[in-house]
Amino acid sequence: MINHEVRTYKSSENLAREDQLAWKIAEVASDPTPVDSDVTEMVINRIIDNAAVAAASVRRSAPTHAREQAQTHAFNPGANIFGLPVSDRFSPEWAAWANGVAVRELDFHDTFLAAEYSHPGDNIPAVLAVAQHKGIGGKDLINGIATGYEIQVDLVKGMCLHEHKIDHVAHLGPSAAAGIGALLHLPTEVTFQAVQQALHVTTATRQSRKGEISSWKAHAPAFAGKMAVESVDRAMRGEGAPNPIYEGEDGFIAWILSGPEARYTIPLPGKGEAKRAILDTYTKEHSAEYQAQALIDLARKLGGQIEDLSKIKRIVIHTSHHTHYVIGTGANDPQKMDPQASRETLDH
Repeated sequence: MINHEVRTYKSSENLAREDQLAWKIAEVASDPTPVDSDVTEMVINRIIDNAAVAAASVRRSAPTHAREQAQTHAFNPGANIFGLPVSDRFSPEWAAWANGVAVRELDFHDTFLAAEYSHPGDNIPAVLAVAQHKGIGGKDLINGIATGYEIQVDLVKGMCLHEHKIDHVAHLGPSAAAGIGALLHLPTEVTFQAVQQALHVTTATRQSRKGEISSWKAHAPAFAGKMAVESVDRAMRGEGAPNPIYEGEDGFIAWILSGPEARYTIPLPGKGEAKRAILDTYTKEHSAEYQAQALIDLARKLGGQIEDLSKIKRIVIHTSHHTHYVIGTGANDPQKMDPQASRETLDH
């Protein structure tokens, strides 16, 4: 892995595109290094995992409404939508939207936690929809998904968003665009523009995961996947994007993250290096925030041993900073303690 230092540059410094983070991401996407066999196996596992959690959620309100929206965009060759006949095909960006909501709805698919938080399985619906639309085979699909995982995990390792109350899907837009670029064997220049465009249009506040959480929590990553498909489509037509999106004087780091004096270190595979980041990610046993998994296990184990729950005066849990501030009382969200709160709130 190569550690890339990223900072803000004044426009007068004229940062070469080859030195920009978006270009380096695009270079990873265009590197033809074969996917390792254990990574291939894990990609297949995650496709199955996504399908399973989508099957569990497909009749719920949010996936149903996303599916209804997508059904107005029939297209040939197009892509399939989970829960509809395989003979029905739809525009790939709308298939990515509907399938992305189904995958994310129950907060039941994979996770990676580092400087930032993420659910890298969110890359799969967008990459898969484009593969179906283009009739692309499994080998290239696996490469595209492995690339999406690689980029999102690497961004999550090096660049914290939540400290600035920015939603983690700001890393998903660029990673999905890179995954699609790898799938399609696009030139570095095209993927470079798509990555920048995707970041520009998928940066949003973290209110989607704060207070009374709504169904937008499931729609947010699906929207990022949809925007990634559209960003690649636009770049393939020769259009450019805001540049340099990360390092610009009015760009992502300068005004959304820690400011023009900040430095970030992003690890990325070097040329010829395999993309293995998916092996750092992990799945869930329960339909809830990852940090709650052990607590759910503990509650299920202890529940039968307590004869009268009304005798419990209080429960004190010693845990990590992340758990306390995201799903615990440190979030200062009284809604989390309300049994009548929305399902999206209670799983967080």
